[in-house]
Amino acid sequence: MKKILFVLRKPPHSGAYVQEMLDIIMTVSAFDQEVSLLLLDNAVFQLKKHQKPETADLKDSAAMYKALPLYNINTIYAETESLQERGLSTNSLDETVLEVPRNKVAKLFKQFDLVLTV
Repeated sequence: MKKILFVLRKPPHSGAYVQEMLDIIMTVSAFDQEVSLLLLDNAVFQLKKHQKPETADLKDSAAMYKALPLYNINTIYAETESLQERGLSTNSLDETVLEVPRNKVAKLFKQFDLVLTV
């Protein structure tokens, strides 16, 4: 089994990007791979509570993350500075995340067999 880290950077409502990436991530995990996610930059907004995407006829990206445990994807990391720079904290997110300071991201990468930035 390989340990795979998917690094997401885009905001929640960038077309079909988030849904397509989560579909790919869940497919990879279905092949008995240990999958984790890292949210950087505007991707931290993907888990923000109280999104109202229906007003723009979009899907709630935070709600899609609720399916991840069904695929044994239980670890989501968020870069501390990405949260802080956007006025967010772990309390303002719909899912539990592990914060990783920017200066520790490279060390995090070394824990995985494969790091995919999507």
